[in-house]
Amino acid sequence: MSIPMAGHVISAYALGVVLGAPLITVIAARWPRHQLLLALMAFFAAGNFASALAPGYASVIAIRFAAGLPHGAYFGVASLVAASLAPPDKRAQAIGRMMLGLTGATLAGVPLATWIGQAHGWRAAFVLVGCIGVLTCALLALFVPRAAPVEGASPMRELGAFRHKQVWLTLGVGSVGFGGMFCVFSYITPTLTQVANVQTRYVPWVLAVFGVGMILGNLIGAKLADRALMRTIGGVLIWNVVVLSLFSVVAPYAWWVTIAVLLVGTGVAIVPALQARLMDVAEDAQTLAAALNHSAFNIANATGAWLGGLAIAGGLGWASTGWVGALLAVAGLLIFAVSVAQEGRTAQTAASTRQPRLLRAERQ
Repeated sequence: MSIPMAGHVISAYALGVVLGAPLITVIAARWPRHQLLLALMAFFAAGNFASALAPGYASVIAIRFAAGLPHGAYFGVASLVAASLAPPDKRAQAIGRMMLGLTGATLAGVPLATWIGQAHGWRAAFVLVGCIGVLTCALLALFVPRAAPVEGASPMRELGAFRHKQVWLTLGVGSVGFGGMFCVFSYITPTLTQVANVQTRYVPWVLAVFGVGMILGNLIGAKLADRALMRTIGGVLIWNVVVLSLFSVVAPYAWWVTIAVLLVGTGVAIVPALQARLMDVAEDAQTLAAALNHSAFNIANATGAWLGGLAIAGGLGWASTGWVGALLAVAGLLIFAVSVAQEGRTAQTAASTRQPRLLRAERQ
């Protein structure tokens, strides 16, 4: 198949993530979390083994869609489990450490799977991922604490997450404001080779630098989120505006663009912060809200890549992806500003309602 056709396989997986996160979370609302994690990871492993056996293009598209279904629900539930095992002032750091699996995959897993695919065929790469899924199931069974289902959990209670404006606004920040990183990363290889004149053999090293940036951003962002959650979200969005713009400015210079790639990777710092924010605003529907966070990030992935492609096709050049990404970060910052303003109005209304009640109580 052609490279664009292979891209559709990736899109099918992402679509599975977006749809599977809310669907599975609602259906399995009453499951104990450790059992749900095991079931989701087993499904993921089976999906990758099935991908290795796919007989043709249509079947691999369908199987990759199915393999993506447990992704968002898994990371959402895992975030809640990680946060529950840490003190309240360390919950974002616990989430960040759990998310190291995603950032570490960019640094090591993608090159490893690519090498195995090139050496032994694409089916071997899917077998590798399936084996990692089986190993993960064993680790979950050994180390995740057993716990009873969340008291009062039900599909209707989880669906209550959609009633909260702050949940929608927080998801909007992630699905729009985080798209800039994907906009740049989707076209980073041709930008390096055709704009910065980086030789092809050095591109993997620059991609590894991007992975290092993701790991640093994940760890630092989680620590900052535990200290000042809302300031961290706003600060990371502003940081992304700056570094994504810098990427376009320094794109013609190999060494400078490598530094910019490192800085763009640190934009992942917003992930644990948004996850913790959803825990605060979702009230008793945290599982669905946490899972939807990963649906939002996959929307950001698709949107960023699509808008970057439009800019390139429109003749703006490979380096224009940084400017497009910066505009997405600005849009995310505007959504965040609406969220802060709306929360302030809600607090003010609650305070004005509470004051007359206190006065009446004092008179009585």
